[in-house]
Amino acid sequence: MQFISRKNFIFGSVLASVAAIMWGFSGVTVSMLFKSNPAMTPLWVCQVRMLTAAVIMLILCQIRGEHPLQIWHDRQAILNLMAYAFLGLIPVQYCYFKTVEYGNAPIATILQFLGPFVITLYYSVFKRQRPTLVETIGLLTAFLGTLLIVTHGHLTQLAVAPVVIFWGVLSAIGVAANALTPRKLIPKYGALSTTGWGMLIAGSALNLLRPFWQHKVPLTGVDIGLLLITILIGTVIAFIVYATSLLYILPTTATLLDAFEPLSATFFAVLLVHTHLQQMDFIGGILIILAVVMITSNLPALFSKLQRHPQSKVH
Repeated sequence: MQFISRKNFIFGSVLASVAAIMWGFSGVTVSMLFKSNPAMTPLWVCQVRMLTAAVIMLILCQIRGEHPLQIWHDRQAILNLMAYAFLGLIPVQYCYFKTVEYGNAPIATILQFLGPFVITLYYSVFKRQRPTLVETIGLLTAFLGTLLIVTHGHLTQLAVAPVVIFWGVLSAIGVAANALTPRKLIPKYGALSTTGWGMLIAGSALNLLRPFWQHKVPLTGVDIGLLLITILIGTVIAFIVYATSLLYILPTTATLLDAFEPLSATFFAVLLVHTHLQQMDFIGGILIILAVVMITSNLPALFSKLQRHPQSKVH
């Protein structure tokens, strides 16, 4: 066992931030996909990206000699893997797109960013670990920044249908589970194997709803390019980077750094689809960056917390 050092904490924070930026970028490419090809559905995109990414990850795992089948010899690991797939990966992807489908992207982003609060509640109830004052302020500040970015300050637009809240809350739970459930698997079996099998299980489960090959989607060269970006950058690389970050930082920290996702999505939306920024976008971005600085500057409290909880040690 080795306690997380300051250097490792900073490294893990950078990894989690990079993953969030990749997710924000891929969110824009998926949005471009839906606009360019009306035949695409959230279910079809999730199925294709999960299964393709899973195959790539498991092949890479085998090439690196990490024995991807080893995880299936551990009964407890299999249970954790199922939890990761069904409670983490499916909600964080499919439920998010369903929220967009029934509502809109701003509402979906707000509801999904409730994930840090779900994790904080989990640690408070099951670990009897209350968040520090700085962590609490950081969470609230980051949420406020996200709120301003996705609503432009028009809070009266948050009245949503129950079905939107239903899918959005499931998405937020997925964010929390996506950070919590693989923490015991990754140090033992590696990020590639854990994420690859999780993606394969989740993608296969979604195919039970309707096999993707039964839904005929004509693809242009642009569609294929956007799909490859979504799969390789927004799925394979992003999930591996994020899963690896959990070796170095707590789930609460990793999920807070997801605040870079809406910031990234806004930036790339302006760059790629010429979305016009309003004043609230800049204010929200500043608040998110401020929240990240606050949480990463509270290292002494985090180190103390790590020493009290052996689960947060690096193997």
